[in-house]
Amino acid sequence: MKARLLWFVAICFSLSAFGQQAKHTFKLGETNFLLDEKPFQIISGEMHYPRVPKEAWRARMKMAKAMGLNTIGTYVFWNLHEPQKGKFDFSGNNNIAEFVKIAQQEGLWVILRPSPYVCAEWEFGGYPYWLQNEKGLVVRSTEKQYLEEYKKYIIEVGKQLAPLQINHGGNIIMVQVENEYGSYAADKNYLDINRKMFIDAGFDGLLYTCDPAADVKDGHLDGLLPALNGIDNPAKIRQLVNENHKGKGPYFIAEWYPAWFDWWGTPHHTVPAAEYTKKLDSVLAAGISINMYMFHGGTTRDFMNGANYKDISPYEPQTSSYDYDAPLNEAGNATDKFMQFRAVIEKHLPEGQKLPVVAAAKPSIAIEPFKLGSKVALFNALPKAVKNITPLTFEDLKQDYGYVLYRTTIKGGKKGELQIKQLRDYALIFINQKRIGILDRRLNQNTLALDLPEGEVQLDIFVENMGRVNFGKYLLENKKGITEQVTFNGTEVKNWSMYGFPFNNDSINITNPSKTNGNGPTLQKGSFQISTVADTYLDMTDWGKGVVWVNGHNLGKYWAIGPQQTLYIPQEWLKKGKNDIAVLELIKPDQNILKAIDQPILNTLKKLNVD
Repeated sequence: MKARLLWFVAICFSLSAFGQQAKHTFKLGETNFLLDEKPFQIISGEMHYPRVPKEAWRARMKMAKAMGLNTIGTYVFWNLHEPQKGKFDFSGNNNIAEFVKIAQQEGLWVILRPSPYVCAEWEFGGYPYWLQNEKGLVVRSTEKQYLEEYKKYIIEVGKQLAPLQINHGGNIIMVQVENEYGSYAADKNYLDINRKMFIDAGFDGLLYTCDPAADVKDGHLDGLLPALNGIDNPAKIRQLVNENHKGKGPYFIAEWYPAWFDWWGTPHHTVPAAEYTKKLDSVLAAGISINMYMFHGGTTRDFMNGANYKDISPYEPQTSSYDYDAPLNEAGNATDKFMQFRAVIEKHLPEGQKLPVVAAAKPSIAIEPFKLGSKVALFNALPKAVKNITPLTFEDLKQDYGYVLYRTTIKGGKKGELQIKQLRDYALIFINQKRIGILDRRLNQNTLALDLPEGEVQLDIFVENMGRVNFGKYLLENKKGITEQVTFNGTEVKNWSMYGFPFNNDSINITNPSKTNGNGPTLQKGSFQISTVADTYLDMTDWGKGVVWVNGHNLGKYWAIGPQQTLYIPQEWLKKGKNDIAVLELIKPDQNILKAIDQPILNTLKKLNVD
């Protein structure tokens, strides 16, 4: 009876404490943000929930506190939460409400960026692929269908997150409307529709816009705070904000870049901390608020990397590692940049406040070489074909990511030029299941000289979606696969069979593990044993190009051209004893030995020999 009474008292106390949770206010002052009517300087770092295993969210947030941050910034990713039209998912690693609540438990405020467009080096800038199947739909516009789908999405996001705003007892202090819209267009009516949609979805707290300094005039909406990206000159910041905000502040750098991201075939980007410590010091000394992009980059997994493409530069698909040379590295360990930034922030702490101790780097392990036990050529495990006179895009096939095999037959006994018009993005070409060439959109390749054998010839084109463009005007031209036509010697090639390999998981039947065909892509499976669970890095330097899954988790893509040469395996996804692994290898089908090392390789570039 006594135990029951104590239990009842404890429950009542818990409910009472919850009901009496401290309420706060957050508003704009003339020059400062005001938290509970007192000046408050936001010292924030960007960290995206899908780029970090949910089991590690809390640990990363503790590191944010240890560096001196008081706030976390994150986008919300439409294509994660509505991967197929009308089917919403806020579970598991997509549980952004849980992410926000953990931040509150760790004493961190949150800046939320739920615009349907995020950029973020993310597939299609965050838009779900299926929007392109809505005929006439135009993203980032007032087109009716787009606004209808956008409204459905933002209402669902509001159900998850609007109750967590500071004016409702939560820790979300600001919500961003659109994202760098001034770099795309200048339709103020569209921006105002955004604002109204956010309010209708329950986001009734403090709203703001963010744009690069050169575009703030086009991207700012009257009545909202204009935040700035990519600038850290205090005088210039004040001038630009005052010009666009009726002569008032506060002053907020929404994206401050202490580093940069990587794309395939270019060196790993690094920026010494010393180049930024004085700038950080001057910004904080001036009382200006800041959000570091990125504080912690993490990893872009599950085919979610984006790409850049402009008229003045080639197609540039981004790597899976989003290490970003950020203060907190890909594995969540403090870097020298972390410590130097912490020292700067420490100088500007309120009197009497001390920072938590910085956690030591997590241990990491190496794994001895091991052989994968089973292998099947994808050409021996084809799914049901879709047939059409002309090739269909991924979108036509209702396939979001991954790969499609296009197959047909042509008459042989002649030489000529094969052309794939508007290839998106990377194609392996096979004649009678022997690979005879590769076409790479990065290199503006779309033609290949063929010398066909006599008789009827089987032509296979295995196409990889390497990431939809995430920035600029080509958001409207983001379909994947063979998006126009295939010609041989100027004559259109017709009558195609198409086989989809979305690989939304690694479950493909291996019916004949020992059987291989030609030198096409292979899926291999195996396992490895560990006695200690810790972070590790798969060393893929001897492999060609592909994807790896461990215990069902997609680790991302590898490609021998670099700069990324290893795949980070977080300790949270490993277990003592047996761990399952699967590798999709596109161009080196005979490779079957894997190993792991205790540190990443992010700075090796090489020319890939696939002959």
